[in-house]
Amino acid sequence: MTSLGASLLQLTADLVDISSVSHDEDKVAAFVAGTLSGADHLSTIRIGNNIVSRTSLGRPRRLLVAGHLDTVPPNGNQDAVMDGDRCLGLGSADMKGGLAVMIELAKRVVEPAIDLTYVWYACEEVEQRFSGLIEIENLAPDLLAADAAVLAEPTSAVVEAGCQGVLRIAVRLGGERAHTARSWMGVNAIHRLGMLLDLVDGFDERMPALDGCEYRESLQAVRVDGGVANNVVPDEVRLVLNHRYAPDRTKDEAYEAIYALLSPVIDTKLGDQIELEDFSLAAAPNLEHPLLAALVAASASAPRAKLGWTDVSFFSSRGIPAANFGPGNPQLAHTAGEWVGREDLELVLGSLEKLALSQD
Repeated sequence: MTSLGASLLQLTADLVDISSVSHDEDKVAAFVAGTLSGADHLSTIRIGNNIVSRTSLGRPRRLLVAGHLDTVPPNGNQDAVMDGDRCLGLGSADMKGGLAVMIELAKRVVEPAIDLTYVWYACEEVEQRFSGLIEIENLAPDLLAADAAVLAEPTSAVVEAGCQGVLRIAVRLGGERAHTARSWMGVNAIHRLGMLLDLVDGFDERMPALDGCEYRESLQAVRVDGGVANNVVPDEVRLVLNHRYAPDRTKDEAYEAIYALLSPVIDTKLGDQIELEDFSLAAAPNLEHPLLAALVAASASAPRAKLGWTDVSFFSSRGIPAANFGPGNPQLAHTAGEWVGREDLELVLGSLEKLALSQD
């Protein structure tokens, strides 16, 4: 193991050992700020539990690199454990390994060829209204200005382009109450759900390819509520659907497609309703942008689609092309056995450093 790899692993372990479950990022924010205290080439400011560091060299382009400070609650893995060239523990992959890379990059790249902004922010793992990015935007929006952004989310050191959008759709099916001994006198709303679920199960999972990256849509029933009493034909059932849609569609287009799919079983006379309860916007891959194209080249790996949702959506919706690129396997995120490896840490740091030093 190289001394750099050992240093990155130790820094990751130090970060893991600082508890930072969402809404409790004060200590880890202070730690990040402290590690940058001697970096005279950076202007560093703390806003709440968010840290923003920037170079101001007058370069023609600015790249923003961001990572969230918070983790999900522990699952018996709150302490860092070193195992050879791996660091295990809560948030090691999602995403304290990425935070360690950002800290090291900020300290070692003193004269980048592009201006750099580093954002360590709070509350990514909870409702978006709590996001540290929104807090920064409300108080100092100029700090988030950039030509492109990279989210150091775990991607196994492969550029994951854009992200899919998310719709949460609630469907209410009505019926008519009756005694179960005379069920033919009523309309069972729960029984009607069978036809709706058949449509959901038969959903065509589109797989559009954008910038050479294949996205895959999905539609899943995630919650059902219904029933009145054990001897009553139910007159209402409520189904919640989760739809992941590809970034070649807008939020409205994605919703209209699901509405059209479900409409054959919707009976307004029975009070049926379809409602969009919540959404998160998709983000296009934008790999043709010079900075993101250079990131792909520096990574020396073929990019792939981000099938989940990340804060690339935050930047993309504000006109800033963004991609995901960080150490750690995303499939390990939020698991008890989460870990990040030395090789990923070194690869991501090396790629970002190359990008920062090689741009015109």
